Amino acid sequence: MKKIITYITCLFLGVILYFLCFNYNTLNYPNEFYNVYLDGSYLGTIESKDDLTNYIDAKAEHLINVENVTKKYCEDDKTLDEIIIENNLQDVINNSTVNYYEEDNKKCMDITTKNGDTVEKIYTPTGLNIEKILTYNGELNSIEEIYSKIVDLKSFTVKGYQFIIRNDEKEKYIYTINKDLFEDAVNELIKTYVGEKEYQLYLNDNQTEIETVGSLIENVYIEDNITVKQVQIPIDQEIYTTSSDLAQFLIFGNNPKTETYIVQEGEMISDIAFKNQISSQEFLISNPKYQDANSLISVGTEVLIKETNPQLNVVIEKYIVEDMKNDYKTVYQYDDTEYVGYEEVVQEGEAGLERVSQKQKIVNGNIEFVQPIGKETLKQTVDEIVIKGEKYVPNVGDLNNWAWPSESGWTITDNYAWRIHPITGQRSFHSAIDIAGTGYNSPVYAANNGTIIVKESHYSYGNYIVIDHNNGYYTLYAHMNKFMDSVNVGDTVARGQQIGYVGSTGYSTGPHIHFELWKNCKYCQINPWSIY
Repeated sequence: MKKIITYITCLFLGVILYFLCFNYNTLNYPNEFYNVYLDGSYLGTIESKDDLTNYIDAKAEHLINVENVTKKYCEDDKTLDEIIIENNLQDVINNSTVNYYEEDNKKCMDITTKNGDTVEKIYTPTGLNIEKILTYNGELNSIEEIYSKIVDLKSFTVKGYQFIIRNDEKEKYIYTINKDLFEDAVNELIKTYVGEKEYQLYLNDNQTEIETVGSLIENVYIEDNITVKQVQIPIDQEIYTTSSDLAQFLIFGNNPKTETYIVQEGEMISDIAFKNQISSQEFLISNPKYQDANSLISVGTEVLIKETNPQLNVVIEKYIVEDMKNDYKTVYQYDDTEYVGYEEVVQEGEAGLERVSQKQKIVNGNIEFVQPIGKETLKQTVDEIVIKGEKYVPNVGDLNNWAWPSESGWTITDNYAWRIHPITGQRSFHSAIDIAGTGYNSPVYAANNGTIIVKESHYSYGNYIVIDHNNGYYTLYAHMNKFMDSVNVGDTVARGQQIGYVGSTGYSTGPHIHFELWKNCKYCQINPWSIY
């Protein structure tokens, strides 16, 4: 009996000793867990680092530029189940968001899927750190919980390139999958403004030399400063995967105003562009089957109206030689022996011809600077001489005889039309014609008899003069380098009298005359071509 009691006592003490040793070991060997941090902020604790990384690889969407697309299906002759089978929709439904509802007593479903560009690998966000810890605390977060926190706080990334475009102290960022894609897109942009054939001839140094008249491209370049670096791009950024998509962005920007238009009877391309507040060049970019603004266009044709918004400045430097008609001038001689209203042409006028050479700087299709190189007279002009029965200069302009405000050899760089302003970059209406090509300090002439009512400097117009022709019309001459000392406010000036010198003051990209025509009130601009 004593042996049995002794045996039971030893067994009892052994069990107690075992549990004491087990608890001792348990208390002295901590758990090996992992703390998860994002940008230094603690997200939680997990048991396995590999489980989290494997879960992220399996869960992270391998798509960029993601957008949700919803398709609607409703019962008609077939049930929803039959529609699912017929269209093989089950796999789509398993990986999409589906909303079931009733509409007009029919069962319907909306299937919302994610569309985008597929990439090989999406990386965890920068700043994600997983650190091993030893702890006696057994509380853990689930892998799903940690993943959800990461997604809520920061985007996953993809390897690619960041292009930084700097112009006028502004920066734009463009993200692409590879470098070549950007270069290809820029080449497409250049071809848009230069012309594919002309650009290829320039690159191959195969342009036709000028023998008499013609033009040569001397240089083509991007004016902006562009830098590139390889980066991890957050997938919530716009990331370009094709050169064609990027080229469209470089030409039109984001979400350009886009409409269709039906051509009306008697409309030319310039009329359509004017009516829709775009330039003729913008029309041709959006409708490339038309070669130039003089192309014929059929009534009833549907055309695209799309506003451009170039993200880069494509510069073309051209040398141009052109034969230009030089209109004759009408010279009035006054005879005080004849009554007022008497008029006699004593010498017929005859237009001349000049061979004019220029260098032009063209930015995104707009002429921004004209440098005169030379001017050769091929045929002399003959002035028309008219005797009028009045010796003094009347202050009322002749409605039927307006003088051109510049010397010969001029080029129109901007018409009375819609355009993208070369200084502000904003779309605006240009309520004048810009006359360039005659050079700095060439004369500016009064277009008709009248009274000077403004002679001053302005932040936009620069040095400018306004003449009231006392017949319902006013003319404005802007950006002059300087005024003639002999003309002042209140003076009567004669048609063709010099009032100043061509310059580039105010908002101007080069020497030219900004010439406005007003009718019936001040600043009531109309098309200056209407008087010529």
